[in-house]
Amino acid sequence: MRNSKWYEQPNELGDIVVSTRVRLARNVADYPFVSRMSLEQKQELIQKVKQTLESANFSSDNPIHYIDMAALTQAQAVSLAERHVISPDFTTQREGKGLFLSEDESISIMVNEEDHLRIQVLCAGLQLHEALDMANRFDDLFDSWLTYAFDEKLGYLTSCPTNLGTGLRASVMLHLPALEQSHNMGRLINTLSKLGLTIRGTYGEGSDAKGALYQISNQVTLGLDEKTACENLKGIVMQVIDQERQLRAGYVNEAMEDQIYRALGILKYARLLSYDELMNLLSLVRLGVSNAIVPNIQIGTLNSLIINQGAASISSMADHEVKSEERDRIRAQAVRKAFA
Repeated sequence: MRNSKWYEQPNELGDIVVSTRVRLARNVADYPFVSRMSLEQKQELIQKVKQTLESANFSSDNPIHYIDMAALTQAQAVSLAERHVISPDFTTQREGKGLFLSEDESISIMVNEEDHLRIQVLCAGLQLHEALDMANRFDDLFDSWLTYAFDEKLGYLTSCPTNLGTGLRASVMLHLPALEQSHNMGRLINTLSKLGLTIRGTYGEGSDAKGALYQISNQVTLGLDEKTACENLKGIVMQVIDQERQLRAGYVNEAMEDQIYRALGILKYARLLSYDELMNLLSLVRLGVSNAIVPNIQIGTLNSLIINQGAASISSMADHEVKSEERDRIRAQAVRKAFA
């Protein structure tokens, strides 16, 4: 029986909060930064990480598997980024890059990305402290086997100066259709910037918000500890959730209900679906589920479709090159099956 993925799990605040991510950037003192490492050094570090993980007694219910990034096709690599398992940058120049991924895809350790180690934990809903605790568990494990590059004043030394200090990037992905449609996003972006936070699109920096999905994350990594950074982020996210809910009270009327049911009808019967159209339709249905307009649909089902129906994810499952129209056909078929 297949283990359920992290995004299929029920979660508190799932009506608005899609996911929580905590990522720690670490470098090993014995090696130069990744940009100056030889291929031999990169492979040596991967072996050290592998040995460290093998030494730990992790649960057999969620084993961690190794993936040689260079052995993947481009579609397979980009599919991992679409599923938020890795960063988009990790899909390029993959020689000497390794990924350690848990079976439920909640834990991923990127070796030789921008930094030697990127320890990432994903959770459904708002679970910042739970994600941080799990990330710290792996951080402590590596710290006991490897010597981190650390400075008493600057904290953890990282390739990019913006990550100095804790090396922590914590983010929460939110579904904000009411804030978006009421043209309040500009004001929210300005407010968050003043509070040391940033808001980005669905796939992070430089990406657009598809289906009204936005990521709010910390910017400050120097001068405060990880727990405080997560507490600050959680407090602001709760305020954004309150704003979204207040706006939804006047946003969801009879005309909006009609749009929601039309979207559901298209998803149930369409024969061709582009990814952008899918995301827009799922946004409406998610709003309907969250407001108890649409019954008998689980948030986990919607999350799964959001994460698994990107172009590369569909192509990586096929044994041949999948062109645009065929992808749209395969996507529509998977959506019909999910809503059957």
